Amino acid sequence: MYEAFYGFREKPFSLLPDPSFLFLSAKHRMALVLLEYGLMNQAGFTVISGGIGTGKTTLIRHLLNNLDRDTTVGLISNTHRSFGDLLQWIMLAFKLDDQGMDKVGRYRAFVDFMIREYAHNRRTVLIVDEAQNMAPETLEELRMLSNVNADKDQVLQVILVGQPGLRATLRRPDLEQFAQRIAVDYDLEPLEMHETRDYIRHRIEVASGDPGLFDEDACAAAHEAGRGVPRLVNLICDTALVYGYAEQAERISAALVREVVRDKRKGGLFPGGEPESPPSPAPREAPPPIAPAAVTPVDPPAAVPRDPRNVLEEAPGSGAEPDSTPDEKKNYR
Repeated sequence: MYEAFYGFREKPFSLLPDPSFLFLSAKHRMALVLLEYGLMNQAGFTVISGGIGTGKTTLIRHLLNNLDRDTTVGLISNTHRSFGDLLQWIMLAFKLDDQGMDKVGRYRAFVDFMIREYAHNRRTVLIVDEAQNMAPETLEELRMLSNVNADKDQVLQVILVGQPGLRATLRRPDLEQFAQRIAVDYDLEPLEMHETRDYIRHRIEVASGDPGLFDEDACAAAHEAGRGVPRLVNLICDTALVYGYAEQAERISAALVREVVRDKRKGGLFPGGEPESPPSPAPREAPPPIAPAAVTPVDPPAAVPRDPRNVLEEAPGSGAEPDSTPDEKKNYR
């Protein structure tokens, strides 16, 4: 849609792993160097971990595209808890026929395959992507399978790639023997702010666009919303280009990026944060308290002394008697 408007040869921010767009930040470069080191030095197990969307699969695909011809690679990318028979998946990864074989038959066939490859000076490498889904029992079975050696050489090398849950599994006490066999490991972290800026410009340049299409503030806004995760940055930038095309904007600004993020968060599906809630109405101000009216204290009326001649003496315990009539008063004089 927007490719012709912005002069792209192809979409620069696809969500699919594409090694031709690989951006080697300092972290990704280190991960790639360790992967290559593990292969060259016959490391039994290599572990590369990282959060969702940090570029692990893209690294692996780049590695596969640049392996020497003396390496035979099997890739398992569909792992889950109900994984089933590990050897079946391994046979499938190396395109080996296992029809009519039981588990013991598959084991024997795969060991024979590795020995043949070794005899022809070829290394056998098994790569397991999304390895965090593998059960501890499956990982232990994989360790047992890697025990096949030839003199001082490692016949089978295994690369495990997965999310942080993979490391948590490998720290289990019952997998201590497995952990001790890991020769190379690296945890891939999200990009820093300056790396995100260079990442955006790199992908636009690979797609034959103008590297300055996103201004500095727009790159910063994409980094903040995507937390430096390449896949989220791709999602934000791709949508920003759609918005920019709709508005016929020659440059992508920070305001446009923030509009994209705001709209995505409203839908509640954007992984970069919680959906924005509508603003709460301002609390109504309570009416000011009514000051009590000033009350002027009034002294109680002074008691008027009564003429003792007008007061009848009351007998103890009796009630008060009514006043006497004038005629009765005369009789007391």
